[in-house]
Amino acid sequence: MNDRPADPRHLEFMREAIALARANAAAGGRPFGAVLVRDGQAIARAANRIVETGDPTAHAELLAIRAAAHALGLTRLTGCTIYASGHPCPMCLAAMHLAGVEAAYYAYSNEDGEAFGLSTAAVYAQMALPPAQQALPLRQLRPHEEAGLYAQWAQRA
Repeated sequence: MNDRPADPRHLEFMREAIALARANAAAGGRPFGAVLVRDGQAIARAANRIVETGDPTAHAELLAIRAAAHALGLTRLTGCTIYASGHPCPMCLAAMHLAGVEAAYYAYSNEDGEAFGLSTAAVYAQMALPPAQQALPLRQLRPHEEAGLYAQWAQRA
């Protein structure tokens, strides 16, 4: 098992994330929950809603980030920590980086989820490859007449 945080509140928030995951699974959803905390207070809580919404990006961590940003009126979540029931997938981890989340803890690893089809280790392996070697083609394509989008954005009033 990985390092355990010394602050008992860390375990309280993790227990809450796991409880959200259990309740979601009992309701027919996927077993993932997340709690986003700032200054020792839970700002947002979310469970995975992929099954309910049909949205493959409706991961608990992303929903918690969206709810916290909305609640705080911020696009940067400086000083925030996420507690997730499962190892965050690359999409969620990238969102944490982009949003400025400062720390993340998870209860169940990719190895724990592998036997149940709940591991994202294969996606992490793909993301570690250079873009040209990944299974999903990623190629730049810009019409020759297109120019200046970013410069136009930088010049906005």
